[in-house]
Order: sequence, then structure tokens, then C-alpha cells
Amino acid sequence: MPEPTPPLKSPPPLSFTFDESVSGWNVPGPQWLKANDKTWDAVASGALVFDAQGRVLLIQRAASDSMPNRWEIPGGAVDPEDASVLYGCARELWEETGLVLRHIRRVVPDGIDGRPGAVFTNRTGQRFYCKFSFEVDVAEGQDVRLDPNEHQDFVWATEEMVTKQAVGERKIPLTNSIMVNLLRKAFEMRRSGEGNKVEDVAREP
Repeated sequence: MPEPTPPLKSPPPLSFTFDESVSGWNVPGPQWLKANDKTWDAVASGALVFDAQGRVLLIQRAASDSMPNRWEIPGGAVDPEDASVLYGCARELWEETGLVLRHIRRVVPDGIDGRPGAVFTNRTGQRFYCKFSFEVDVAEGQDVRLDPNEHQDFVWATEEMVTKQAVGERKIPLTNSIMVNLLRKAFEMRRSGEGNKVEDVAREP
């Protein structure tokens, strides 16, 4: 596995473009919840980054964090001050990996009913979030820079590696079944070119 590079201290300007199919998320998280008549506490985002060889970026959670040592895509809660859900995706990607987002291609469905949006709670089970995951392009020539307080390692994984949850002899257990299904769907959508139209989102529990 490649050696992580120490994180940068301050973010660059986060300027990016996005496909029309994800324009519905180009609003602040609270505004999106109100417009869609949702009562979740907040919105979260995830970034699916693929390299030129078609491998997806996975990062390993810190041993001291919840779900220790498990693997996931970059992402996190959209902050109230984020200009939009899409901006929150770009910010979280930069904070967790040091990668600068350039374009958002599509949303990848990860809800249990096949719609975009996976609903989950915080550690105490008292706050509900809905996470939307987007396939994104990043600026070329960048190193992955991890925040050791959150993540400890990274890998560029093929679809076979994701399916086996292993890179050679090394196991890379994913965080949960939602993450497994999300990654499978992302590879499937890349093959088929699917994902330019979104008609619905996850339902509330």
C-alpha cells in the first residue's frame, strides 16, 4: 500500500462544475431537507473517486474511531455553513484526502430501496442523517493526504478487490453492507453509463 502524505493545513478554493442531473443538491443541506419535506437532522455526502485505471479510492478508518480499521469512501456530514450539499462533498473530500474536486458526474443510489440516499444515525442513535454519494473527478497530479485522526491508510481498489474485500492477501473489510452495495452500483453505472436522471430519493424510516 502507498504511504499516506501528511494533510495540508488550509484548503484551496473549492471551485467545481457538476452534471445537471445533480443540480438538485446544489443548495444548502437545510434547504434541501425543507424543499424535499424531510425531517432528518442533516444531510451527509460521499465521494466516489476513480483513477485512470478504473479503480476506486478507499480509505481506512482510524483504529481509535468508530468502526475501527474498516474501509470506506471519503465523506461526512454537510455543515450548515456549506454553500450546498455538493460543496460539502468537495470540502469533505479535501479534508479527508487532500484531493481537490473538479467535477461531479452523478449520484450513485445507495438506499435500501434502490434510491439515492442512505439513512443512518450518529453513534448515540439520536440524530438521523441521509447520505448522498456522488461519482466525482479530481484535479490531476495530486497525492492522497490523510488526517491521521480519522483515517490511517488508503488503496485504489478494483471491482474484484471490492467484491473480495481484499487486496492480495490483505483483507480490506468495508464498513457495512450499504458501502458494499454502493461500490458495486458505482462500478455497474460506470460500465453502463447509467445515472444521468434522478427521479426520487430515499424514504424516511
